[in-house]
Amino acid sequence: MAEWREYYRNEDDEVEEDEEDSGGDYKISGRDSLVFLVDASKEMFIKGEDGEPSNFDMTMQCVRSVYTSKIISSDKDMVALVFYGTEQSKNPRNSFKHVYVYHDLDSPGSQRVLDIDKLLGEKGAQFAENTLGCGETSLGEALWCCSNLYSDIKLRLSHKRLMIFTCRDDPHGGDGAKDRQARTKAADLKETGVVIDLMHLTKPGGFDVSLFFCDIVSPPEDESELGIQIEPCRKLQDLQKRVRAKELKKRAQSRLTFSLGEGVNLAVGVYVLARTAMKPSAVKLHRDTNEAVRTKTRYFHAHNGGILLPNDMKRSQVYGKKQIVMEKDEVDEIKKFDDPGLVLMGFKPMDRLKLHHHIRPALFIYPEEEQISGSSSMFTALLLKCSEKNVFALCRYIPRRNTPPRFVALVPQREELDQSQTQATPPGFHVIFLPFADDIRTVDAHMGPTASDEQVDKMKEIVHKLRFKYKSDAFENPVLQQHYRNLEALALNMLEPEPIEDLTMPKVQMMDARLGPLTQEFKDLVYPDDYNPEGKPAAKRKTAESGGGGAEKKPKVEMSQDELKNHVAKGTLGKLTVPVLKDACKQFGIRTTGTKKQELIDALTMHFSK
Repeated sequence: MAEWREYYRNEDDEVEEDEEDSGGDYKISGRDSLVFLVDASKEMFIKGEDGEPSNFDMTMQCVRSVYTSKIISSDKDMVALVFYGTEQSKNPRNSFKHVYVYHDLDSPGSQRVLDIDKLLGEKGAQFAENTLGCGETSLGEALWCCSNLYSDIKLRLSHKRLMIFTCRDDPHGGDGAKDRQARTKAADLKETGVVIDLMHLTKPGGFDVSLFFCDIVSPPEDESELGIQIEPCRKLQDLQKRVRAKELKKRAQSRLTFSLGEGVNLAVGVYVLARTAMKPSAVKLHRDTNEAVRTKTRYFHAHNGGILLPNDMKRSQVYGKKQIVMEKDEVDEIKKFDDPGLVLMGFKPMDRLKLHHHIRPALFIYPEEEQISGSSSMFTALLLKCSEKNVFALCRYIPRRNTPPRFVALVPQREELDQSQTQATPPGFHVIFLPFADDIRTVDAHMGPTASDEQVDKMKEIVHKLRFKYKSDAFENPVLQQHYRNLEALALNMLEPEPIEDLTMPKVQMMDARLGPLTQEFKDLVYPDDYNPEGKPAAKRKTAESGGGGAEKKPKVEMSQDELKNHVAKGTLGKLTVPVLKDACKQFGIRTTGTKKQELIDALTMHFSK
């Protein structure tokens, strides 16, 4: 017999098991960590032109946005904030001069956001001058201090990243000894798996990355990353965009084998490019201690009340008036169609893929060179050929074990760069789930009055006037925004939450200005003269038979014992509805294990088969 804890292992334990990863070895377990290493020299506090914020203020706003997003999306991740080039020193054991650890490596919280708020604006610059001060710079000792922060953490970290914010391309002023020390410590950090990124800010005369920092920053992790950016960040939006692109590790939902034919395989990672943002699920709390309640599920025997272990439970199904009992392994074997993976079935022209074939959000695949060598080259060749010939690949897709197969269309997408030479769209295939024949049905279209040519032309003018370039990321969910603003106000002890702008509401004044008289002209063409759109609809008449009340309740259908025995003998209990089966069980005092239809049928069959 297996140990007891294997049957009742708590789902709330910090054991991250990715059930989606069913195709091989996966390194994703543990927490992400991010250290902000910020230059606190005098140059960082110089304000920009035309009243623009200083580089230090921009950095603090960016750090605050990362803190708040981490609290919402991944509160178990660990974040730290370290200043270098300070006059004051504060670090573990005070081993390093001119290094100030403002926040240790730990999970973000509301108090940390309040601490960041003290560093914002002119008051924040004054507070930083009094608390931190400006002193000598030794980037090597700052990197050494960050290395100690990582080594002091006993938890398992899956991804370690360090971001350097500075506007000085030569922080040591030509001191060769300090430059060598910084390069040595940076190399040591890279060997321990820490990824070092440079978020360089604007400075008079330009920022020369090749002068010093090209030896400090880590190389790109894969081909999809462009590595260090040459142009410095001049605006807060540019800085937040770069940090957002770097702070999150690209995690594959699963890694599968893509079979192109007999003996020709490559490895791909399956990614989710977009996911619906939803409110976090509610957490049940103990009414006395206010701690999270952990849920445990146990099964008991229906007759003697004994606790059932997984080995004591069987699966059954009624076939031909007989109850067939199966083991769990047998049920899994029945469900198994094939091993997880993608299998190429053929190619189809792109015009064969219709808009109504979209039945669920698409996935995205990218080659995994670490699992099968040569996957990137073969994947790139397939991508280019499909793009050149304007075809999509038709494949059979099984995401994980014991999952039925689906047919998918692999639509090619080439890499695109924006004006700053940053990757806008990655190269790869979109995985479009195709419907089965049963998923497509014909709907009888409602026949209404037909519009005249004059009315159609007038509406075309209106549509042409109201056109704009749509971007999905330009509209935020107002319900979610208000929810998180309320949480933020509660956590940060604010008097009231910050107001939100509902971008989904139509801009009526702008629309009226664009349309001008077109709206009234369209109304005159379509609606009669006495039409009042704001008039109240006529009240529904109540039927005389109902007497003003609601619909009459249907009487319960009681079945005799002989009728039930006849259904059991013929095996036609499945034709009865669930309410009728429930009433029959109550009528004859039959105990059931559940309320599902098959469970009710099994209980009645066992009772009348005795």
